[in-house]
Amino acid sequence: MNRHYQHTQIGYLIIILFGIALLFIPWLMAIYGFNWTGLAVLIILVVSSALFATLTVLINSEFIEIRFGIGIIRKKFYLKDIESCNFVKNPWYYGWGIHFTPNGWLYNVSGPYAVEIKMKSGNKYRIGTDEPNELEQAIRQSVYTEENMIT
Repeated sequence: MNRHYQHTQIGYLIIILFGIALLFIPWLMAIYGFNWTGLAVLIILVVSSALFATLTVLINSEFIEIRFGIGIIRKKFYLKDIESCNFVKNPWYYGWGIHFTPNGWLYNVSGPYAVEIKMKSGNKYRIGTDEPNELEQAIRQSVYTEENMIT
């Protein structure tokens, strides 16, 4: 698999917020005693940290793959199915995570910047990134090669 692009964005704010909660809940449990709800919240925070603290974007000769955290949550976009891509700035209220927006599905761990890819099917997806110009250029170079234009 020949890689054309690989970048991992770290969601520092997510890590900081989860870290504070991971310290605060045991502190509360030390003061008020053990609590099953507190333990459940701790487990959810640890799992969420592992799953959503980073977003890695890989581009090879066939597809774009995005992976959250340790890689359990991932999505592939085949280059032959991409019609166009553009650098975009998401409104602050689009937030982070994986969810549907008025502009299609958003995959983001931090910041307002993303690259929107429009598929030949008409579906749109936004991939959050802290280097939008580089990601857009890498997608354009990968999609518009002669290999991919011949279908």
